[in-house]
Amino acid sequence: MDKVVASALEAVGDVPDGASLAVGGFGLSGVPNVLIQALYERGVSGLSVVSNNCGAMETGLAVLLAAGRIGRVTGSYIGGNKEFARQYLAGELEVELIPQGTLAERLRAGGAGIPAFYTPAGVGTQVAEGGLPWRYDGSGAVALASPPKEVREFDGTAYVLERGIRTDFALVRAAKGDRHGNLVFNKSTRNFNPLAAMAGRITVAEVEELVEPGALDPDAVHLPGIFVQRVVALSAQQVADKKIEQRTVSS
Repeated sequence: MDKVVASALEAVGDVPDGASLAVGGFGLSGVPNVLIQALYERGVSGLSVVSNNCGAMETGLAVLLAAGRIGRVTGSYIGGNKEFARQYLAGELEVELIPQGTLAERLRAGGAGIPAFYTPAGVGTQVAEGGLPWRYDGSGAVALASPPKEVREFDGTAYVLERGIRTDFALVRAAKGDRHGNLVFNKSTRNFNPLAAMAGRITVAEVEELVEPGALDPDAVHLPGIFVQRVVALSAQQVADKKIEQRTVSS
């Protein structure tokens, strides 16, 4: 039951080239930077990543992206990541952009064993009708477009069928965790981390504070250890290394 491993490098030591990853985080909040850096140091490439965004300010997944280690991204936000936009438009990166709430539910559904579900989000758009550019050819033309999805009517309202997401591995960051893999997330870090953790067949969690089994109030646990296979305890220096994406200073 003790799922703690000695290092981040050991925790991701069996992630192969071409693996699919669900990665937690929202902007710079709750990003498993230490595990991502370990993947970078191992030289893993050809990754298919499912995450809300693909890193920012040269941190998180942006480290792997800039090194050309990511081949496909499923997400909902490109934001200010200029390298992400450049690779996408140059035809170097395949990108599936989907509504943010749909992404969250696809991850949760995959983890809950639900193969697909219907949602009204995207009906009447290219999300449902197909034609969204997944990959460009480098000259501005679309080399690969999204296929149409099944649309069905329930009680007079149209809904589009979306598939649940399962990945080979998941990387997440938690504020607290015990040796059994039970995790607690802090505020907005809870947005995507629990969902990404559920979607991974093998889930690795880096935790800012490691506690012994029984120390966490069961009512306070956001993600039960059944979804987590490996736990990495962060050092005080790693915990303190947090950046601010948009700094606002008042007079």
